[in-house]
Amino acid sequence: MTTFEDIQQAIMADPMNEDYTKRGIPPLFKASEEARLVIVGQAPGRKAEETRLFWNDPSGDRLREWLDVTREEFYGSEKIAQLPMDFYFPGKAKSGDKPPRKGFAEKWHPPLLEAMPDVKTILLVGSYAQKYYLGERRKENLTETVRNFREYLPRFMPLVHPSPLNIGWLKRNSWFEREVIPVLRELKHLLD
Repeated sequence: MTTFEDIQQAIMADPMNEDYTKRGIPPLFKASEEARLVIVGQAPGRKAEETRLFWNDPSGDRLREWLDVTREEFYGSEKIAQLPMDFYFPGKAKSGDKPPRKGFAEKWHPPLLEAMPDVKTILLVGSYAQKYYLGERRKENLTETVRNFREYLPRFMPLVHPSPLNIGWLKRNSWFEREVIPVLRELKHLLD
């Protein structure tokens, strides 16, 4: 698998994705040889799957604000890649969406990252991304992992999910805005 098109075709042909492919739903990810910043989130929501746009909701608005990038920069730059932990909407659960399917990122992230040789930093948005990429290096919980973000730089930067549901977390952890956001905004130079 040498091209992104080859990888996409392999993802669609994978039996684990057969139901999506039969329904005409392509995998939702964005990769480019020029990518320098990769955003790893959970999985596309229903709206993202329907509109074919990542972070096309209030969470995305907040993430773009944290990064200090416009919608145009966020969606138009080939230097920003999007690799959710699952490239398909996993469905609804009792509260929120179902988690990404096990084994998906393990199978498809490595060939995609290998095809993006200039990646400098991978944003790990939420616990699923942090568990997969940081493994044993994670702290006892998401809060402590994010608080200790400097330990993982420059390759990784763990973040709390920018969901409106996390407003309480952001209020309880005011250090996030003071300490993490300025460093996150410094990553904008990767888009130059």
